[in-house]
Amino acid sequence: MNNYAFLKLTTLRASKVGVIKMASRGKTETSKLKQNLEEQLDRLMQQLQDLEECREELDADEYEETKRETLEQLREFSDSLKKIMSGNMTLVDELSGMQLAIQAAISQAFKTPEVIRLFAKKQPGQLRTRLAEMDRDLMVGKLERDLYTQQKVEILTALRKLGEKLTDDDEAFLTANAGAALSQFEKVSTDLGSGDKVLALAGFEVEKAKK
Repeated sequence: MNNYAFLKLTTLRASKVGVIKMASRGKTETSKLKQNLEEQLDRLMQQLQDLEECREELDADEYEETKRETLEQLREFSDSLKKIMSGNMTLVDELSGMQLAIQAAISQAFKTPEVIRLFAKKQPGQLRTRLAEMDRDLMVGKLERDLYTQQKVEILTALRKLGEKLTDDDEAFLTANAGAALSQFEKVSTDLGSGDKVLALAGFEVEKAKK
């Protein structure tokens, strides 16, 4: 493992997400809380992205161990988020998309950090922009077909969950290419209130990965 990969691995393992406690908050406090949570999520997504970028420099055990640690941090973050949202409908409205995006990451239905980040922040416009860029990259040979398909399925699923209308072609593409993990995620997350079911799925996937 070279020095660059070692530095990234060390950074990944050193990063921890703290639990945020809250009492009743007004709009300003809610906005600050949301910003804080988004920053924590950004750090976790960067961890996943860094891990994938230095994957070739790590042996299989190091990669799997670090990924499990990051997924465990996401689970802890999700648990904290559920407690924060409990009984506060304003926060449920504000943070439900973030919770579902995190659950998609934990269950590994979504594997692209940037897509998860945009999903969590409820940015359908930026998701569509990314999809258009991917279409161009595929046409000029800058993006492999398999990676294009994986990321397009994630983006279309995120758009659907955010209430965006898909074209008939996009719906057909999603039906034809959704894998088992994504199909299961769709089943247990038909609405943003099904967090417990999705967390149960996530727990199963993490335990499966350990074996």
